[in-house]
Amino acid sequence: MSMEPGQLSKECERFESVFKMSRKTFDYLCSLVKGDFTRKGRSIRNFRFGDKVILDVEDQVAVALLRMTTGESLMAIGTCFGMNHSSISHITWKFLECLEERAAGHLKWPDPEEMATIKAKFEKLHGLPNCCGAIDATHILMCSSTQPNSSVWVDCENRNSMVLQTVVDPDLRFRDVVSGWPGSLDNSCILRTSGFYRLCQKGARLDGKMELPGESSGSLVGEYIVGNASYPLLPWLMTPYQEHDLSPEKADFNKRHAAARMVVQGALANLKERWQVLKGELWRPDKHRLPRIIYACCLLSNIMIDLEDPKRDGMPASPDHDDGYRQQVCNVADDDGVTQRDLLCQYSGRLGNNLPG
Repeated sequence: MSMEPGQLSKECERFESVFKMSRKTFDYLCSLVKGDFTRKGRSIRNFRFGDKVILDVEDQVAVALLRMTTGESLMAIGTCFGMNHSSISHITWKFLECLEERAAGHLKWPDPEEMATIKAKFEKLHGLPNCCGAIDATHILMCSSTQPNSSVWVDCENRNSMVLQTVVDPDLRFRDVVSGWPGSLDNSCILRTSGFYRLCQKGARLDGKMELPGESSGSLVGEYIVGNASYPLLPWLMTPYQEHDLSPEKADFNKRHAAARMVVQGALANLKERWQVLKGELWRPDKHRLPRIIYACCLLSNIMIDLEDPKRDGMPASPDHDDGYRQQVCNVADDDGVTQRDLLCQYSGRLGNNLPG
């Protein structure tokens, strides 16, 4: 399609279907970046049909969002707006840079009040007290490369990819994001190299304890997140039981555990579906630019949740965010992690069917 630069951002009928967000969210994004976009010397000027055209803030945000939501090439977006591809690239990166600076508050670790709400939701929905989030990782595919050392990006499925690790809350909000590591690394390795891991290990995160309701004195459970079998069992990271012939209590715990993990699986599936720029193999192996794209997509998703955008995503029909990848397994189990998981298992087993599992 071809259009005047300002046409699409001002057409209400087509707006939400194209940009996958409400006008309220779009206007909020424009207000975030307006000061940077209109600063002297930073206006984007383009020529079309021989007439001089200056794109306003709304036009530039529309251009950047179209690139993010459709995943179309710079050339295709340029053709759509009657602009050259270098201008599309410049506008998109300027938008991303402003978003990183102005919207960072939308992706942060919960403060104590927020964390109390998060823990209450996980316990109410899944019977997992003191649970603070769910962790998982997904592969962002890239095109092949002949650059030196490019084989490090080749993952276990012989694809070129970069890994995104994230912790998500019950509202599908991204709370911690790590990206930039090559697909050749497994989930447990990426976890151990992350700043999140270091913070948790030294007690700067997930350090709160609670006494289990109805338990004997001294049954303390620390704060934790839940993750699948690809992660090590740690005092602050609960993984499912992996042995065969599980007892009814352990099977019930695994069921609750799997249900709690659905939020991170759903958030990652939504991320890839909404922001088509992350799908396919658009990117060459690059540890500098692609992580910024990934981070910006997570920020935009959180903004839609924070603004209660009617177009924001709920749980997807299929939470499969890593199609074609086999389940990794990590057999590392910390003794304190084993003890805590058994306590939680005993507690949830006594809940029976009183809570959804």
